[in-house]
Amino acid sequence: MSTQAQKQSLQAALNAADSPVEMLQEAGGRWVWPREVAREYTNWMDELRAVRETCVLADLSHHQMDQVIEGPDAMSVLRKLCTNSFDGFDIGKAKQAIMCNPDGKFIGDGVLQRIGDESFVMSGKDPAANWLAYHIETGDYDATETIYPKSSVNPDDPHFFTYQVQGPNALDVMQEVTEGPLPDVPFFNFGTVTIDGHEVRALRHGMAGEVGFELQGPYEHGEDIKDAILEVGEAYDIRRLGTRAYEPLSVKLGWVTTHVPAIYTGDEMRDYREWLGADSYEAKYSVAGSFSSDDITDYYVSPVDIGYEHMIAFDHDFVGREALEEEVENPRRTRVTLVWDVDDVVDLFASLFEEGTPKKTFDLPRDRWGGHHDEVLVDDEVVGHSKSFCYSYSDREVISICSIDVEHSDPGTDVTLVWGDGETKNPLVEPHEQTHIDATVAPSPYLDDAR
Repeated sequence: MSTQAQKQSLQAALNAADSPVEMLQEAGGRWVWPREVAREYTNWMDELRAVRETCVLADLSHHQMDQVIEGPDAMSVLRKLCTNSFDGFDIGKAKQAIMCNPDGKFIGDGVLQRIGDESFVMSGKDPAANWLAYHIETGDYDATETIYPKSSVNPDDPHFFTYQVQGPNALDVMQEVTEGPLPDVPFFNFGTVTIDGHEVRALRHGMAGEVGFELQGPYEHGEDIKDAILEVGEAYDIRRLGTRAYEPLSVKLGWVTTHVPAIYTGDEMRDYREWLGADSYEAKYSVAGSFSSDDITDYYVSPVDIGYEHMIAFDHDFVGREALEEEVENPRRTRVTLVWDVDDVVDLFASLFEEGTPKKTFDLPRDRWGGHHDEVLVDDEVVGHSKSFCYSYSDREVISICSIDVEHSDPGTDVTLVWGDGETKNPLVEPHEQTHIDATVAPSPYLDDAR
């Protein structure tokens, strides 16, 4: 019997709630960053400057789960659940694994690395890992999996340390800190390097649009690796990246880090909801924003909606394939960046100094809401949903990622974003006045990607 099965299930919690939407609104959650990583080491503007101009070290060891998948059937279960192609997925390769429900709606994703013939590691948020764990536990697979939860919900040390070294000087730092030559590996491939006498997986990756590396190894070696990188990096103006400066990086890359996982409806998903616990990530996901619907499926997205169609391959059977074949042929929405009107943004903060109820403001450079869904209008008709948003210090702009109807996705298109929650039971939403913000469509990613 699974750990989840011994507790109240997600399905039981849904049965007791008025609706899935109200349950997620009442969850009232924000991102909780672990205390082991500071909000700021110098200050968030200096740290974001270093991202673009010099080099930073980001510690991701504590805010993500790691899942180890092993066994003769490990590849089989991954192929069944992932939209990605696995042709040529040899040891030393990685991919952003995308998983969907039978209707082709997005459940979750994670960075998947093949570290052995029958061994894989996936890192990220919980939904994809839980979906994979469920299939291994309940299916006829000769495979095992272990989820090592993020440290904010787990008293134990992380299984792996995970560091990112990124920015224009990242390559110089890595060449100097590694013992022996730095492997010349393509983007989203990894090699083994030695740092301070310890073997480390070095994945070509990065959240800054520059050459970067994500380093992973046993957690007990983490402090040695960190100290070595910072010592070498001092000559290259390295900065430690606090959580406050890390948060906005994904927005410019077009990576929405949180979505409503498409699991709350449908008879085909009921057994999974019975397996999941009422204390799971999926039970506590928080919904906020100007878009409001009584139907939770209106919050679901597909990989096509969020710009992941290039990670859908019809060279194998996978959960959701039939629905996605139709959608790829006739996409309704795609992913863009919205650039918010500067004067309208200034008005949000100016309203704090005026009489009456203020407009909704947000923390800089990024609010810690997990599940924002804001209406985007053209001629008063809803044409999309704005999701992750941030203040881009390098551009002096507020931007957001938007899933928008294809016919309104051309760069330069003018749209209107409805800002501020309507009726909500979210206890963390302060009293405010809803307003409209002019915005302009731009490409996503919203940066020159030199990774």
